[in-house]
Amino acid sequence: MNDSEAIRAVLREHLLDETSQWNLGTFGAIAEFMRDPGEPVAIVDEPGRLSAATVRGGIGFARLDGLRLSASETAVGTAWSHRVALCLPEASCAMNRRAALTELGPDSDALRPEDSGAILFDMGLGTLQSDICIRTDDPALIKVLRAATGRSLFEPGNPSMPAIVVAGPHRVFIARIGRCEVYQPIPPADGKSPEGPHTHVLPQLLRAGRTHAATEPMPVGYVPCAHLVPAHPLKDMMGRRRQFDRLAFDRFEDLLVRFGAPELVEAKRVVRELLASDTPPDAFSLPPNRFGRSAVKVALRQQKELQGAGVRLRDWLRCHDPRDGLDPGEGSMDDYGHG
Repeated sequence: MNDSEAIRAVLREHLLDETSQWNLGTFGAIAEFMRDPGEPVAIVDEPGRLSAATVRGGIGFARLDGLRLSASETAVGTAWSHRVALCLPEASCAMNRRAALTELGPDSDALRPEDSGAILFDMGLGTLQSDICIRTDDPALIKVLRAATGRSLFEPGNPSMPAIVVAGPHRVFIARIGRCEVYQPIPPADGKSPEGPHTHVLPQLLRAGRTHAATEPMPVGYVPCAHLVPAHPLKDMMGRRRQFDRLAFDRFEDLLVRFGAPELVEAKRVVRELLASDTPPDAFSLPPNRFGRSAVKVALRQQKELQGAGVRLRDWLRCHDPRDGLDPGEGSMDDYGHG
């Protein structure tokens, strides 16, 4: 099996897995796809197309040339988060970077055939690895958008954004490797995102011009276009604490070994080895960079879930991860949030 086949096999496995979640976009503008247990889903698995769609949204992949997977973990609160980034080289990830509202015509690449006649509009956010679009067949909204083409959505007096929020068109986020579509309504500015597929567009974060969060390690020269978030061993799909799931833990460990940064995988291995050998914590020096230090914290927190917080592990936690708090029941719901 070559690299492309191996990557496609991973994507296929998790598209079929209802516990896996996905997102596509950039820092400050992201579309998320997930589905409930037993929720009807249409899977397409054919040459040049791999997708999953429900009545609430969908995720699809087409061109996988040059795609690289990057698995990583981050110490968060008193637990950790994990994800697998779907990355392209910086030189080949760029989309159209349109800076104004632009009509693109019927969406012939829609994940569902019934959506292919609706009109696609690029919102003109100018982001590097994603075109942030909306799609509609509503004549009234199309009229408003066509009258505002060539203008920034955030231009004072532009009626487009209020009209978009009221009409709730499909959101379609497009990258070189594929797309994510969300069909659910857009919540008001002071409202809560609906459960299931949804989007976030946050101008204050977009202004930072980042391609991804600073806490996520990324291979040099690569940009994340999307993320796979497999089932987490400590939280359910709503981010609520649950009993430790050893199978989910082992599944992500396999992804980490296969697709993670070797130095971070090695940092976790060394910590586990030293714990097993009764080495005192002050005999170990933390790695010099933030990602290495985070990997050590993750290893200690995972060891607590795997074996309990014995005296030796408590000493290591106090020395190298004092924020952990030692009591797995003390973390707030946010400690096990998505990502």
